Amino acid sequence: MQEPLVSFEGVAKRFGTYTAVQKMDLHIDKGEFLAIMGSSGCGKTTTLRMLAGLEAPSEGLIRLAGKPINDLPSWSRDTPMVWQSLALFPFLNVIENVEFALKMRGIGRTERRRRAEQWLDRMQIAEFANRNISQLSGGQRQRVALARSLVVEPEILLLDEPLSALDAALKVRMQTVLKNLQRETGITFVYVTHSQTEAFSMADRVVIMSRGKIEQIGTPQEIYRTPRTRFVADFLGSSNIFSGEVTRNSEGQPVLATESGVFALDSRAQLPESNPSASLTVLDTRMQVHLHPPQGMVNAIQARMIGEEFVGATARIYFETANGQELHVQKAHEELTDLPLAIGQTFHLSWSPQDGHLVFA
Repeated sequence: MQEPLVSFEGVAKRFGTYTAVQKMDLHIDKGEFLAIMGSSGCGKTTTLRMLAGLEAPSEGLIRLAGKPINDLPSWSRDTPMVWQSLALFPFLNVIENVEFALKMRGIGRTERRRRAEQWLDRMQIAEFANRNISQLSGGQRQRVALARSLVVEPEILLLDEPLSALDAALKVRMQTVLKNLQRETGITFVYVTHSQTEAFSMADRVVIMSRGKIEQIGTPQEIYRTPRTRFVADFLGSSNIFSGEVTRNSEGQPVLATESGVFALDSRAQLPESNPSASLTVLDTRMQVHLHPPQGMVNAIQARMIGEEFVGATARIYFETANGQELHVQKAHEELTDLPLAIGQTFHLSWSPQDGHLVFA
């Protein structure tokens, strides 16, 4: 089995009495694109800074290529970072910014100019080589920052919310640029973000953090379809969640008894041995909307429409049940054309037991 490029072994970080990162074990494979995601204050940036050498772990061991790096200064780690602010030097022009790291490593002028020009060309900004940083757009500055970090051909690149200042359309383009770069170079990317769209569209694996703790690690598909905890399901916001107790009906089939109703569970679901409390998550794309009570559906609930939101090629419809629970359904526009969508209109929502996923934490 191949040794991971990066290992966090029982690593924790405290600032006085405040624990920013709880004791964690995390392995990052060579050549993968790993995203660390979570809301502000969850510990994701602190984790990245410990890997970069900008913060020292309070306990535990960090290894890079098998070697302990806890005591290695940041400038000796070969872990360049693309900052949220980009941190480009305003007193240097574009190509001088890209050359800077090579100059610090003692690379001769001719060689560093050749390599800098090569990366500017690769980032499609060669025409701006002699421009001042202030004369560039946000997307162009982003490409300069990437070229400056990648020109040293590192084994790993750290990125701290590098797209947060860009507009929506430019973010999408830069996501494509980043993913293609990572695939072409084979460099390991560790990418910190609070954006689910960024993490899920680019990363091979995603780490979701909350209050300094890792909640789940997996592929985007695994996390989206099978959240491990109630927190993850809530954080992603793509599932409807019903909480209650697992029991069995008169026919011996597993069901979840909730305030909104009793819902059949997938017969393959792993049921709790002791504590029956659980949450049932149902993706908003898997729920069906009916004007009349659906025939033959074991899981159905009545709700009135309270809102509508357009999300590109799809629409998200919001509903409220009789006991006040809010639900949402996301469908392509053509799937909704035959429904009299109107605020206050009553509908029936349904899903199959196989589309529900149980979580116990």
